[in-house]
Order: sequence, then C-alpha cells, then structure tokens
Amino acid sequence: MAEIVIVGGGPSGAMCGEQLARSGNTVHIFDEHLAWEKPCGGGLTHKAIQRFPFLLDNPYPKKLIHSIELIASNEQRAKLEMRNPIVIYSRMVLNGLLLERAQNAGCQIHRSHVVAVDTSGEKPRYSIEGEWRTADFLVLAAGARNQLLPETRPLQRDELEITQGYFIPQAADSIIIKFLPHFDGYIWSFPRCDHLSVGICGSMASHNQTELRTHLQTFIGKQRLSTEAARFYSHVLPSPQVPTLSQRTVVGKNWALVGDAAAFVDPLTGEGLFYAMRSGELLGKAIAEGNPEMYTDWVRAAFSCELEFAARIVRRFYRGSFLGTAVTTRMVQFLRRSTIFRQIMADIFSGTQDYTTLKQRVVGHLGMTLSDFVTSVLNVDSPAIAKPRPDGVTVR
Repeated sequence: MAEIVIVGGGPSGAMCGEQLARSGNTVHIFDEHLAWEKPCGGGLTHKAIQRFPFLLDNPYPKKLIHSIELIASNEQRAKLEMRNPIVIYSRMVLNGLLLERAQNAGCQIHRSHVVAVDTSGEKPRYSIEGEWRTADFLVLAAGARNQLLPETRPLQRDELEITQGYFIPQAADSIIIKFLPHFDGYIWSFPRCDHLSVGICGSMASHNQTELRTHLQTFIGKQRLSTEAARFYSHVLPSPQVPTLSQRTVVGKNWALVGDAAAFVDPLTGEGLFYAMRSGELLGKAIAEGNPEMYTDWVRAAFSCELEFAARIVRRFYRGSFLGTAVTTRMVQFLRRSTIFRQIMADIFSGTQDYTTLKQRVVGHLGMTLSDFVTSVLNVDSPAIAKPRPDGVTVR
C-alpha cells in the first residue's frame, strides 16, 4: 500500500485518485478550491461518454446538446446536427461528481493549498502551511500555470492560450462557435442547465486581453445577449505544440503530471476534459501496477499522437486559406452545401472521428473540391506508431 499525494482536485486529479484508491493505495487529494466553477465550456464529447459511461448515467444536472452552429468570420452560418450529443456540465457540478467518486473509492480529500514540492530525494516532499511532509509518489494536477513543477520546464507563451468569458443567466439549446479573421482561436457559447458559458480563447503569443475582450463584446452584442447580471471570468489554458507533447517530461522517478499540467489539451478545439480524465486514469493504472514509467507510452498510444497531429495543423486551420478565402470560412460554406461533409464534421465535434484517419474517410466520399479542401488542411505526415494500451488493444 503506497501513500500517494495528488495536488489538484480537478478531473485529472480526481480520476487518478479514484483509480489508485480502488487499487488499495492511501491517497490524499489537496486542492484549495475543490469543486469550483472553472471558466470553460464544460462540454464532454461522445468519446468521453463511451469511455466513462457514468458521465451520462447519474442524477447530476447536465444538458445534452445535439446541434452546433458555426459562424464564419464573414457571418455565414452552418448548423451541424449530431447523432451523438455533447454533454455539458457546470464545472462545479462535474468536479463535485468526480471528487465524490474519488472519496467513495477511499481518497482523503483536503481543502488545503500545497505551496511547494521537492522531488530530489528518494521520496517526494510537499509543503502545507510551512510543514513539510513526505509521500511515496506525487501527482501534480494543478493546471497549466502551476509553479510546483519538478524536474521539468513550465509552459511558455506560445504553448498557452488566454480565455475570457461570462456566465450569462440565459437559456439556449445549441452550441455556437464563431471564427474570427486572422485569429488563432474562436468564440463559443455553451448552454448549461441554467446559464450560458460564453467565452473566447486565443493564443497568448499572438493576442492580448484587450483584443479578446473587444471581439467578445462584439459577438455578445450581435447575439443580443445581456451581461448585466453575468459573471466575468478569465483563465489560462494549455495550447501545446508538437515538441510540448513529444519532448516535455511528464513523469519522473517519484512524480508525474496529468491533465492541464501535462498540457494534454487539443490545440485545435481546446477540448481538455476528456484528456484530463483519461490521463488521470492511465497514470493511476500505471502507478497501481508499479510501472509509472509506462504512463508516457500509454498516453501516446491512447491520445497524444492525435494531439500532436492537431498541433501540426492548427495554424493552417486558423490562418490558412483555400481558393482565396480563409479555411474556416470555406469550411462553413462547404457545410452548407454537403450533407456528407456535415456528418463528418459533426463526428469530429462529437469526438467519434479522429484527425489522423479523416483523410482516409474523405477520399471517395466527397467531391473533388471538398476532398482537396480537407487534404490541404491535413497535408502533414502523421507518425505511424503502434503501442499497446493497458486494456490490451494496439493502437496505430
């Protein structure tokens, strides 16, 4: 029975703790906030529901969304109807659900702030209120900009994105995604049970807070939304580049990073919840089996190759052009014309279509112009790597 300390009680930390506690380990989760309303959309794609069915089968309040409206920078619109819904939670509700599962599995939950860690010795140490304590293994799940990182480097500006937004007390039934000209990111409106999460994300290296706020206020005005009773938020999230995912150290002899701390976020869509939970699950299994060094291989087999592919195409997607017009605008135009293309894009948004096999699906199913469009965006070499997953399935 090992004593594991997890710094951070979000989805990755809670999921890792649950796995470890169920394996008989003594697990302490420390978080100064615990369940709190983190600024993000809160959407869980179908691949997350398939992997973790309890996310759908529970009494906690949630909203199932079956349609997404995409708005190009020139205001052209297209709507996607999804066979598999996106499930949207308030982050306070979702974090509470996952922490409750961790506690029921045997984790000890502490509302405390870890101020420092030290992994230089045989056992890792952590400091709370000036008192140093030891554990057998330390898991950092404290977000993209935490200052506790041992034996690895912090994320740089070009590996981060800034977000701003409002929780608006208003109702809706569709997700809205708005693209902007010459902008590395997008605006979103995610309907939750009793409010909207309306926000904008953009590369920290390319954009500033003032620029984001101007774009967001313009969108809110055009959508006729009121911020009079709304709550403003701002946050920093990972937006990894290829070297971030392929070279940055995320596991050591007695420590590991999960979720946002490990930069496990899709740089194209900003999706992070699934990768947070999946990385927590995989690390928990690796530690429980006595092989934490397998964590990197399992993550690569499960999803990091896909994230690397997204990192290769993200700038082409947001900044590139096709037939003289922005890629995002062409995408919206093609969505308006092609039923097959709409279904493919709906599957991408719901998480059932990955990037690396998209070109294979498109060839022979779409007309020449549409096939050329998809190929122009995906025209990068994807690494052919086969790794065994912990469940015995080989992923290529």
